[in-house]
Amino acid sequence: MDLVPALEEPLKKVLGPATAKVMAEHLGLHTVGDLLHHYPRRYEERGQLTHLADLPMDEHVTVVAMVADARLHTFASSKAPRGKGQRLEVTITDGSGRLQLVFFGNGVHKPHKELLPGTRAMFAGKASVFNRRLQLAHPAYELLRGDDPAESVETWAGTLIPLYPATAKLESWKIGKALQTVLPSVQEALDPLPPALREGRGLVSLPEALLKIHRPHTKADIEDARARLKWDEAFVLQVALARRRHTDALLPAVARRPSPDGLLTAFDDRLPFTLTGGQQKVSKEIFDDLATEHPMHRLLQGEVGSGKTLVALRAMLAVVDAGGQAAMLAPTEVLAQQHHRSITEMMGELAEGGMLGGAEHATKVVLLTGSMGTAARRQAMLDLVTGDAGLVIGTHALIEDKVQFHDLGLVVVDEQHRFGVEQRDALRGKGKQPPHLLVMTATPIPRTVAMTVFGDLETSVLDQLPAGRSPIATHVVPAADKPHFLARAWERVREEVGNGHQAYVVCPRIGDEEDDPKKARKTAEDEAEKRPPLAVLDIADHLAKGPLTGLRVEVLHGRMHPDDKDAVMRRFAAGDTDVLVATTVIEVGVNVPNATAMVIMDADRFGVSQLHQLRGRVGRGSAAGLCLLVTEMPEASPARQRLTAVASTLDGFELSRIDLEQRREGDVLGQAQSGARSSLRVLAVIEDEEIIAEAREEATALVAKDPELTDLPGLRTALDALLDEEREQFLEKG
Repeated sequence: MDLVPALEEPLKKVLGPATAKVMAEHLGLHTVGDLLHHYPRRYEERGQLTHLADLPMDEHVTVVAMVADARLHTFASSKAPRGKGQRLEVTITDGSGRLQLVFFGNGVHKPHKELLPGTRAMFAGKASVFNRRLQLAHPAYELLRGDDPAESVETWAGTLIPLYPATAKLESWKIGKALQTVLPSVQEALDPLPPALREGRGLVSLPEALLKIHRPHTKADIEDARARLKWDEAFVLQVALARRRHTDALLPAVARRPSPDGLLTAFDDRLPFTLTGGQQKVSKEIFDDLATEHPMHRLLQGEVGSGKTLVALRAMLAVVDAGGQAAMLAPTEVLAQQHHRSITEMMGELAEGGMLGGAEHATKVVLLTGSMGTAARRQAMLDLVTGDAGLVIGTHALIEDKVQFHDLGLVVVDEQHRFGVEQRDALRGKGKQPPHLLVMTATPIPRTVAMTVFGDLETSVLDQLPAGRSPIATHVVPAADKPHFLARAWERVREEVGNGHQAYVVCPRIGDEEDDPKKARKTAEDEAEKRPPLAVLDIADHLAKGPLTGLRVEVLHGRMHPDDKDAVMRRFAAGDTDVLVATTVIEVGVNVPNATAMVIMDADRFGVSQLHQLRGRVGRGSAAGLCLLVTEMPEASPARQRLTAVASTLDGFELSRIDLEQRREGDVLGQAQSGARSSLRVLAVIEDEEIIAEAREEATALVAKDPELTDLPGLRTALDALLDEEREQFLEKG
């Protein structure tokens, strides 16, 4: 008898080694179960066509369309025998738009015979723009004959053709054929949903849902299947989070209550302004948590510049008042240095504990990063272990085994999405008892995403900007359609500098990458390739010699030595540099109130949330900010629509909704917390708000009653799979 459960059977046993290898390497599918959960992205009805007008750029797409026209061109070529090269241009249509296919060289013969006008087929390839027209170069295709008796009736009987997320190495229809082979195994799928929940909500069984999603006969079948599979995803994820919350709630922690006239009071007395209502409300939520004997787990969301750091610093000071220590973790050295600088400035003599001239309640504030010299590092670690330093700011170097604390009471993590669950756990182990945890993020996260991705944290939101922040005007600069707009952009930068201000220019790439000889050899086929993204070093050079001659232009990027980066940032902050040409290293936390303008090159290559983050770097002082989004994308493209959305609103929550609706749901927050994104396949975080909220309630109730899930083997198996995936992803991230 076969002891391996059918769904855990490795694909290489079932499909043959070559196909299994591509599935493992390119799609991350290893077992029969993985393949069954690789759902169609959408369905084509035979006789009904995709909208060619809506093709995403630079993604692998599958379209069903009819050949309108096919022409063979001959051109002079040194490479081809007899000096003549051939190019086949095929135009396909679906009624909504037209798309050009191009085949070169020896690849033209078969399509020339098969792709005759009137023929219908599925085409798969990467959409790109060439000569301002949309095209697929060398697409794979499968003719849709439908009347060929050799084709299995099965494949074409259903009127709905499933189209799978595919890769260049494995087209959608080949994935469909592989699924045909493994579909019988669905009968053995273990159901993770408790029967009462499933029946109460009228959901179909898991085997039925899997059959219907891969081989639907009607649209209703697809709806049934998706409704059921969404519940699976939402519920399993929420149970995992509920169990984590349940375990966390059982942990002991030291209650930290600030002394009535200690460090916190002295600090508040120094502040030149009063806290906003939002800051007071959020501070109260945090202080209430700190006063309990279970660890706080709170997510603090606030727009760039809403004063999160101040709220976090007050919480850290409260803990120091209560005899503990507080640590703040930043994702990069530049940021850690900045936080250290701004916190010591805000605290003044209160940060000079143990020094002459320090105030009576003062404490030490130390910085700890990987690139510090040995002596400085040793001193910082000594201050932590003796308890002389109440506050420490650092990078992940803080989590290293060697770092010991006297009594760690609070950990503040800046920009959670760069910080995995395991790292939080490692830091927890540093306290005598688990420390309280406050996570800060400037990425506005819609409520449901917070429930899915950070479901083990309570959420506080700072949504009003402090007084004195200026509005930012954002405009799209269409460099290809209107080149004079770009010239005007550089004039605007000169005007800002002329008025005594400074500017950023952001590029997607550094530009010192090794030249790859393989890339250098361009062929006729590569003409279709888009140019590489603009680079910091090239643009800085071009600006200094051209449009911004005479201004002080400097560069900043991630591959520079930390000391050089810091020196560049200091010069910019001091006003010794007019224009800083940088990569997204400036995205998080750089604070130069005198910088009023930002030009983002190739803005279409950044995500919506990232553009919003970048834009938050200007207009931080009393002068209004200006952000120019430069793009060469045509007006009708989705990329341009994204940029227009960013230009039209400063509301980060609104933008994060747009961002999520435009991306695939699985990519919830870009590099969001490990595990959560890979496990979402049909759950749409924005649309399925109700399912997520209900699943959270059901999961919480279930875990409270039976934390070990003793009666639900299917749910335990699904959880193990989810957590394994999360662990694997964490290990990959290192």
